[in-house]
Amino acid sequence: MKEGMAMAFFMIILFVLLVTVWIRLDFSLGYSRHLRNNGPMLYPYRNGDIQFFSDGQEFYQHYFQSLQNARSSIYVSFYIVKGDEEISQTFLTILGKKAQEGLQVYLLLDRLGSLKASNKILKQIQRQGVHFSYSHTPKFPCFFFTLQARNHRKISVIDCQTGYLGGYNIGKEYIGKNPKLGYWRDYHLSFTGAGIQDLLEQFQRDWNQTGANRFHLPEISAEASGTVRYRFISTYGKALDDQFLSFIHRAKREIIICSPYFIPGSKLQTELLRALERGVKVRIIVPMRSDHLLVKEAAFPYYGPLLKAGAKIHRFYPGFYHAKIILIDEAFCDIGTANFDKRSMYLNDEMNAFIEDRAFAEKVRASILKDIHDSEQLLYEDYLKRPYVQRVKEKAATFVSLFL
Repeated sequence: MKEGMAMAFFMIILFVLLVTVWIRLDFSLGYSRHLRNNGPMLYPYRNGDIQFFSDGQEFYQHYFQSLQNARSSIYVSFYIVKGDEEISQTFLTILGKKAQEGLQVYLLLDRLGSLKASNKILKQIQRQGVHFSYSHTPKFPCFFFTLQARNHRKISVIDCQTGYLGGYNIGKEYIGKNPKLGYWRDYHLSFTGAGIQDLLEQFQRDWNQTGANRFHLPEISAEASGTVRYRFISTYGKALDDQFLSFIHRAKREIIICSPYFIPGSKLQTELLRALERGVKVRIIVPMRSDHLLVKEAAFPYYGPLLKAGAKIHRFYPGFYHAKIILIDEAFCDIGTANFDKRSMYLNDEMNAFIEDRAFAEKVRASILKDIHDSEQLLYEDYLKRPYVQRVKEKAATFVSLFL
């Protein structure tokens, strides 16, 4: 009896060790191959016009109208398309109708992010002429790595004249219709001008990597007009942390970080503490509520040292906070798809806009100050009083923080 139990225990331990070794090898090999085949792309500075959205209803109204008004082509990439009728099916139906009208329509979705998208409607719009493909379908031999990798970009280019990039995905929760999360606060941008060719080039790179029928870039007639100076950067699980470090280094007076998931890692944490030492004000805005398991707990180990050093942490409470912004000295801001967390920096495919324009940065700052007004400040003494059970969860969250 005892020998049988000992053997069973030994077999369980052996199985756990084998699975652990397999996961480590799988992830290491998959990640190395991914980085060999991809790399960060820093596009040139452009001048153009940018429209700023911070409300889901306003964004969808503008975005859907642009899709309906399209006359020649639509190129769209989203991380998440849900299965609801109100927003997601309306979006897919528009794409199908535009393809029937003879437009070139391409739709690229992340395989796991858009798991709830209606297969019935996806097949229907393909019959109508929409070119469709998935990014990052999990596959062997590096199944665990491909299960973790995500195309987190949200890129749209319409008629090669108007582009979109930001935090909104497609679904009714982004207009506040998820009862658990409530009002959804996010930031998205619309671009015109020469930068459209960079968004389209990135879409082409992502599309061609899926193995679907390749396509060549259409002729771009967008002129380098507009008053806002900006550039795009795309990353593939590397180099984004270096960009974020450069933002912190350049700060002289103020750093504002908005992110639904704040898991910066040791390098960025150290630089934020150094910024506080040299007198830079640091403000961090995060959600009070959580939409994923353990992400809230994974942030708390970073809060303590920052609060003790003088940073201010504000937790948005009217709903869910999904904004992804870094604002430096009221003159420079980074807005895009990347969160201030390890997943965005070391796993996801992301794309951000670096905007060098004081007037635009001041407009964004005014919106963030409203978010701060609608938030509760986390005080250091409250941080110290958090219960033992939460501290245990924080330990577990830290262990898996790369994958949250």
